[in-house]
Amino acid sequence: MNHDRTEGKAKDIAGSAKETFGKATGDKETEQSGKANQVEGKVQNGVGKIKDAVSR
Repeated sequence: MNHDRTEGKAKDIAGSAKETFGKATGDKETEQSGKANQVEGKVQNGVGKIKDAVSR
């Protein structure tokens, strides 16, 4: 597993927590930011998967 996959998963998890916090506090900006972090993490994780597949 390469760095992109690890970092992407971490961003996805942190974004999920941030989204949940935003929902709990009624802060739409934090909620949307969390969703954006999740998307960024998923994309980065996907890039890492591609890199792993190419390097084999």
